[in-house]
Amino acid sequence: MTRHLRLSAAVLALSASAALAQQTDITIGMQLEPPMLDPTGGAAAAIDEVTYANIFEGLTRFGSDGAILPALAESWDISEDGSTYTFTLRPGVTFHDGEAMTAEDVVFSLDRARAEDTTNAQAALFANITSVEAVDDTTVIITLDGPDGAFLFDMAWGDAVIVDPASADTNATTPIGTGPFRFVEWRQGDSIELARNDAYWGEPVALETATFRFISDPNAAFAAMMAGDVDAFPVFPAPETLAQFDGNPQFNVIVGSTEGETILAMNNGAEALQDIRVRQAITHAINRQDIIDGAMFGYGTPIGTHFAPHNPDYMDLTGNSEFNPDRARELLAEAGVEDLTLRMMLPPPTYARRGGEIIASQLRDVGIETEITNLEWAQWLEQVFRGYDFDLTIVSHTEPADINIYARPEYYFQYDSAAFQALMEQLNAETNPEARSAILRQAQEMISNDYVNAYLFQLAKTGVANANIQGLWENSPTQAVDLTGVSWTQ
Repeated sequence: MTRHLRLSAAVLALSASAALAQQTDITIGMQLEPPMLDPTGGAAAAIDEVTYANIFEGLTRFGSDGAILPALAESWDISEDGSTYTFTLRPGVTFHDGEAMTAEDVVFSLDRARAEDTTNAQAALFANITSVEAVDDTTVIITLDGPDGAFLFDMAWGDAVIVDPASADTNATTPIGTGPFRFVEWRQGDSIELARNDAYWGEPVALETATFRFISDPNAAFAAMMAGDVDAFPVFPAPETLAQFDGNPQFNVIVGSTEGETILAMNNGAEALQDIRVRQAITHAINRQDIIDGAMFGYGTPIGTHFAPHNPDYMDLTGNSEFNPDRARELLAEAGVEDLTLRMMLPPPTYARRGGEIIASQLRDVGIETEITNLEWAQWLEQVFRGYDFDLTIVSHTEPADINIYARPEYYFQYDSAAFQALMEQLNAETNPEARSAILRQAQEMISNDYVNAYLFQLAKTGVANANIQGLWENSPTQAVDLTGVSWTQ
């Protein structure tokens, strides 16, 4: 009898243990499907959301707090003049196809990114590199045209990941990197599946599989979370429903900050917008809080320049473009503008589509009409980002510390200021932190005073996850859903 009871207890214990076995798969919700999967060949944030730190790695990487950490480079030395970086690579690293990752791959990747015919959306990150040399398999020397206080930061971007020459041309559809997850399948229009890379050089990840599922409709995203079809939605597209999750012990609502400056971008090359008075009038016509409340249901921080409020060098310049419809009408009259109609091209995110309708109403109140066209991301990238065929658009710039985009006259909003370009050259050459801070404050004031764009709000990171999931980033120092530290607690 006693033996029978002991056996029964053992069976129950084994059953309980099996029932409580830690879950090792996860389904992540995403509103937007990436147009491709090569972070060195596209500008869409959704590419990095899937691939950054999961599939691809660079010499350095961003930590969850924004710190710059070693990645494929385990250490580095900087010359006294600040223009030469010697990186020591981690030994024994392999790509997912089994090929060894060596210094020659670093040379290939960086030379490819800075080539004249590069397709890299952030080619400016590599413009100051004069040479990349492989000393041996684990040593790389990168020489710059001068000191650059942001170089290690730049190498942490998704655009600077190291790729295998053998697979570089096919990474758009079948990405091969060095990360802790390998690509398995892309079911276009539905999901992307990753699996744990058992040959990973670093700390093994807890998850065996990860599926990124694309759900564009906010109502469908809410339903999928409630039904358990999705385990986590790190950037939840229906902030109006967050309160329903917040009171439910089955979920965690994760609200943090992002690097996303959400702007009403103005085509400075368009005839109607070349007059600074017209651009200034547009900024004074906009009530930021109405947009934050109406499009984001209160989530977001007003901004008056292209800089993140959580950055220690941030300046609150919202007063320079405060909501003042009367002043907007005066400026339009001074510019001799009547019956102005502007084309507003809106990409898919909720903040853009909802925000666009609100801004159109606000502009109408001061005498500016808008023609709204809703675009899918591929259309937006082709027509707006590359084609300059727009007057106004709304987009959140989620790349970290990217005020230097205003030094690129060919960038999609076509701001061409020799003074700002010179300021960025000064910043690049400066290594003293206090001096860099002073330059960054001057840069913020310059683009605010030039009314390059209408600065709306800093995008909040509003996420929802199963309460048993741990390790998801609260903040987004870069555009990534980093799963390297994610696990289930049960």
